[in-house]
Amino acid sequence: MPNIIKNKQVCDDSWQVWRDTETLPSSGGYIVPLTLWKAHKEELKSLGSIAVFLASDESPKALADDIAELDLIAVDFPKFADGRGFSYGRELREQLGYTGELRAIGDFIRDQLYFLNRCGFNSFALETSDLEESLASFNDFTESYQAGIDQRLPLFRRR
Repeated sequence: MPNIIKNKQVCDDSWQVWRDTETLPSSGGYIVPLTLWKAHKEELKSLGSIAVFLASDESPKALADDIAELDLIAVDFPKFADGRGFSYGRELREQLGYTGELRAIGDFIRDQLYFLNRCGFNSFALETSDLEESLASFNDFTESYQAGIDQRLPLFRRR
């Protein structure tokens, strides 16, 4: 079983990413694409634990009606330079009120963990073998100027 970072700790990952948009998995424990979820929601729910991931070109608003039923939502980063997922994290937390596990999957790097966490992500499927060392990234900065999920007031309001 692979490991992930969740709530700033390394732990086992019980989820697998299902990237097939045509066929359904045979059991629960999968993070499925939004398109598969929308087309087969009831069938997927009958499998047990199912989560959904958003591609970088899919709006979080597409999950607005399903927010309460999902324990995990993942955002897929197609390449580390694609910043749309950061905005999706904030939108899910601030506008849609999502309180469950928000996971970053795909191509992002250790240097982005601090900023992903500020945008509301609390789970990270980082593709590296040294996750313990990656935990240090959450302490890259001691102060943030902007408001974020983790600090609601900008620095000038905290002084």
